[in-house]
Amino acid sequence: MAEWAWVIYTILEVLVAVACCLGNVLVVCAVCVCVRSSLKEPTFCFLVSLAVADFLVGMAAVPLAVLLDGWVCLTPELCLLLSCVVLVLTQASVLSLLAIAVDRYLRVHTPLRYKDLATQRSLSVAIILCWVISCLLGFAPLFVWNNYSNLATLNNTTTTSSSLDTSFPLPHCTFLSVVSLPFMVYFNFLGCVLVPLLVMTLLYARLFWYLQGRLRDSLPQARASLLRERRLASSLALVLVLFAGCWMPLHIMNCALLIRGPEAVPKEALYAGILLSHANSAVNPVVYAYRIPKIQQAYRQIWRWCVQGAGCCYREESGNM
Repeated sequence: MAEWAWVIYTILEVLVAVACCLGNVLVVCAVCVCVRSSLKEPTFCFLVSLAVADFLVGMAAVPLAVLLDGWVCLTPELCLLLSCVVLVLTQASVLSLLAIAVDRYLRVHTPLRYKDLATQRSLSVAIILCWVISCLLGFAPLFVWNNYSNLATLNNTTTTSSSLDTSFPLPHCTFLSVVSLPFMVYFNFLGCVLVPLLVMTLLYARLFWYLQGRLRDSLPQARASLLRERRLASSLALVLVLFAGCWMPLHIMNCALLIRGPEAVPKEALYAGILLSHANSAVNPVVYAYRIPKIQQAYRQIWRWCVQGAGCCYREESGNM
């Protein structure tokens, strides 16, 4: 890739990382500080889990994606460990989205049992499970299906050479030098991303079909509640669609690389796919702001606090003058 294109890519990644961090901190503050009652609602707790994963994408995954492109020389073990962090955060987003879809489905289809199922204890267990399973799946290349054997051989050669020439460097660390492409396609994409996406699509399809039937047959008094439920479900389904739209191009390019080799995908297209996948974590807070009334109100409240705080600081400075 040309030097100017790399500079533009790096600048865009920095902007995406900043947007991820600021936007998702705002989401967590909106739910945990301004709308504390929402913490008793499973959907908003899972939204916080998703926001934490998106924040960590900006804080850790984006910087690592830039660094793990041959810019640093690391041992194969450390290179593989850092590469797996990106997989863990992606999987946490997928499982948080799946938990949200299951929660909305149960809330509408089993309203009587839902209160017994959606206790604070079961909610905490579900969120912990999301992150534990994400770690197990994301760190899987540390144990199986990696390129470690090839890199270990290279590292041994490097170590032997280093004993003769102390200036001999460690190998450059890149994501696909340590993480197997078959793993990314067969396990990560088909098993850990595509299957949950298909399950979520089915759940939302059934949810909307059920709500449409209820709206058609309901009394006027119940329509307002059903319409609110449909609006929230539509907003959460939009988050799912954006996730799929942002991540699918990169996974499809990985499939092309596996089937046809490096010539199948231009480097510029691959970097655009990586950038698009990271941008998904910056888009979600915008969706919440426009589509979810409770978070809209919380954003306004935070804005008022900021304006009032700035006004107080300005008055104090003026008084000191």
